Formats: sequence, C-alpha cells, structure tokens
Amino acid sequence: MRAEQEDWRCGGVRWGAAGPALVWLHPAHGERSTPLPSGRPVAFTTGAARRCVGVRRGGRRTPCPVGAELAAAAVSAQCAECARLDRSHSVAADTALDDPRPYDVYLAWSVPGAVKVGITAAEREGVRLLEQAALSYALLGRGPLMAARRAEAVLGAALSVPDRIPYAAKRAARCPAPAQELRTAELAGLHAQACALAALPESLTVLPFAPVHHDAAFHLDRLRDGCGTVVVAPGRTIAGTVAAVAGPDLYLDAADGRQLLVDARQLAGWALAAAAPGAETTAEVLIPPPAAAGPEALF
Repeated sequence: MRAEQEDWRCGGVRWGAAGPALVWLHPAHGERSTPLPSGRPVAFTTGAARRCVGVRRGGRRTPCPVGAELAAAAVSAQCAECARLDRSHSVAADTALDDPRPYDVYLAWSVPGAVKVGITAAEREGVRLLEQAALSYALLGRGPLMAARRAEAVLGAALSVPDRIPYAAKRAARCPAPAQELRTAELAGLHAQACALAALPESLTVLPFAPVHHDAAFHLDRLRDGCGTVVVAPGRTIAGTVAAVAGPDLYLDAADGRQLLVDARQLAGWALAAAAPGAETTAEVLIPPPAAAGPEALF
C-alpha cells in the first residue's frame, strides 16, 4: 500500500439527505465519502493499526496531533484527549449553551415500551434520528436551546422518559421490527402526555403529532434473523453486498449466503485497502445464540 493510500482512513458512516455514506479522512486532503445504497458491493482489508480520527467541528476536522493508536474493539474512534476537546463545546455535554440556533425536542422509538427524549438542531432536519438508528420518531416542540433542554428535563422528571437507550437493545429490536402501528401508538401516547404538562417552557412551540418512520430509509425488510457480527481486527478482509444500513450498522449479504453486521463505529480509524474482486470475508464472525424458546414454541 502506498503511503498516500495509508493516509486515507475510514471515518465511519455518516447520514445525510441522500442517505448513508462511508466517510474517508485524510490529514491534508480533508474528507470524502462513498454512498452506501442497497446492492452496492464492498470489499476491503483493514490496515495494521487503528488511529484516532481527531475532532470535527463546524464541518471541519482537526486531525489528532499525535495520531494516537486505538484499541480495535473500542466503539469510540477518538483518543481520550480528542474526546475531551470534542466535548469542550458540545450541546450534549451542556458546554455550548450560547448556541443561537433553534432546537427540536424529539421523541424517538427504538425499542418496545421505551420511547426516549432528546434534542437536535432544527437545521439538521431529522438526520440525528437516522444516526441514532431510531425506527420512528415524532417532534414535540421547537425553541431556543435552553428551552429545549428544559423540556427534555421536564419529561424525564415528570414522565420518567429516558434520554438514552442501550444500543444493543436498539439493534435487537429492529429484526423483526414491530409494526408501525405499534410505534405510532406509543409515540402518540407520550406526545399527548407531554403536551399536557404545565411545566413545559413557554418559549417552546409545541408541534402537532406527526410520526416519521425509517423502515424504508434503513431497508428493514432486507434484514435477516441470526446475522453474524463481524469482529474488526488488523489485516482482515470484509466483503459483501450492502443489504441495509441502520444508524452506524452496516449489513452485508456475503457470497456464502450469510448476512454480516459491521458496526461502522469500529471501522472508523482504520486504513482500508480495496480487496481483490471475489474476496471472501476473513474477519471473525460471531454467530448469535439461538433465541430461547418460549411456551408458545411447545404447541
């Protein structure tokens, strides 16, 4: 591999209006992206070491000053210092309280019986929910950042609405995905309860209930039970055809008939070289244990 190729590293999956794309990072040439539509063949081999992707802010990325090496299994693609800098001006960490942009308060459905609340810049137009792999969502209101933050806290205190859902639970709930009718009903019920709260900030404009479903965006109909999870490691090849992308998860249909799940958060930081046409996956694939049989399976 030439040095120029080695300098290009994967930045993980990024969602936009056109759908998901695999991002590429270079310390001198910035960023590029490769769209990930269903049916696209992909085949690559990881390099020798995974390195920190640096800090991205305001659409610009600052490379990690030391090119810190990362553990292959880490979900985060940042070293501790870059992660600290990233959070030094973060809405999520309440360190960007002077942000003048309008914010949306959303209710996100990812698992049965556990709708979460969160906020996102209104200008992002729902991309945050695609990134989070929410199967469905509805906006509750829009207003200044502090009003959105206050509404989020009110829902947590008054209705015990969580602001986080474990990612493993989200992943397990999407295959098979519960019917849209169930998701709509749970979102509608919480939306109505939230609108009835007297403690919502006056500067928050409450929005009418309008659910959005991501079945088509994620291609949920192409997911199969029992897909194997790929272990990303140095010098391993991963190959297949894109079946679906949900949040950071890339689902590939392999030539041997298996469906593979690649967590693109763990791809970030690796130099990826194109594999030869027809290459097979050499990365370890973890097969989930069979689901425990309930009483209905006995009859």
